[in-house]
Amino acid sequence: MRGLAGPLIKLVVFALVTVLASYVLITTITNAGYGATNTYKAQFTDVTGLVTGDEVRIAGVRVGQVTGIALAPGRQKPVAQVEVQVDRNVPLPSAVQATIRYRNLVGERYIALTEGSGSAGRTMPAGAVIPLARTHPALDLTTLFGGFRPLFQALTPSDVNRLSYEVIQVFQGEGTTVQSLLSHVASLSSSLADKDAVIGSVIDNLTKVLGTVAARDQQLSNLIVSLQEFVTGLATDRAAIFNSLQTINGLADSTTNLLAQARPPLAADIKSLGDLSTNLADSRTVLEKFLQLAPTKIDLITRTAVNGSWFNFFMCGAGGFVVLPGTSPSTTNGITVPAGGLSSGQAGC
Repeated sequence: MRGLAGPLIKLVVFALVTVLASYVLITTITNAGYGATNTYKAQFTDVTGLVTGDEVRIAGVRVGQVTGIALAPGRQKPVAQVEVQVDRNVPLPSAVQATIRYRNLVGERYIALTEGSGSAGRTMPAGAVIPLARTHPALDLTTLFGGFRPLFQALTPSDVNRLSYEVIQVFQGEGTTVQSLLSHVASLSSSLADKDAVIGSVIDNLTKVLGTVAARDQQLSNLIVSLQEFVTGLATDRAAIFNSLQTINGLADSTTNLLAQARPPLAADIKSLGDLSTNLADSRTVLEKFLQLAPTKIDLITRTAVNGSWFNFFMCGAGGFVVLPGTSPSTTNGITVPAGGLSSGQAGC
């Protein structure tokens, strides 16, 4: 047992420290308070974004937390009722006012308690209700930032975040003053003023474009009307157009098949045509001479067929010889005649 006492004590100490650290961590995350508290209720017209566990502050110091949110009972018009717990050592004035404010741009909120007029040193009893007349809902950021939208569009994200947070702080009555906010806005406006030449040029160009469009409003109107009629006609004839597209598709398929079948003989014809062109080029002298004499020859040939679909020929002369058996031809004056042959007679036209 004595050997186990040391490790057991260390284990117990470790467990106590772990439990204590976990408790502190949980209470910190949940904004849990310590000590005795008093419970109060406050009625608001809008508690959007407020959740259980949000802080309750007085002069910026945390004095409690929100413990419940529900609708106020017994009212015809819906009203939100928030239950808060405040440190018992912090008495609330009888005319205390409650305002929901933003802690940051993420959207976290807290309830700020301030002293109103008419307290006269009196305190509010535990369990009392702060009425609507002394409560204020959170600032409507949608309306607020909607007014700053043209400015935000021209800023960088970091400038937007800084300016947005300062706007919230100013309108909630805390943080920097309005003068500081205006100085930041003036600085940003000066940055925008440095680009006034570019902005002015864009506006001038846009004015010219709009002027040109305005001067041709009738043509533009006619163009739009014609385009509408054209589109309407296409919509009316969509069936015919679809059928035409199908026909074109069939024609394209047939043309593809035809080209596939005609490609081999076409390639052979092109090759043969190339050979023919080569031959004609090699015989261009003969071809030129033929073309020069062709008209005369065609004219002479045509005369032989003027009387009908036949050609007339006249024999202007004839000649010949017969080689007798047992003889051989001989040459006389360059002319070959049969030896001992009989020459035929000759006649002229």
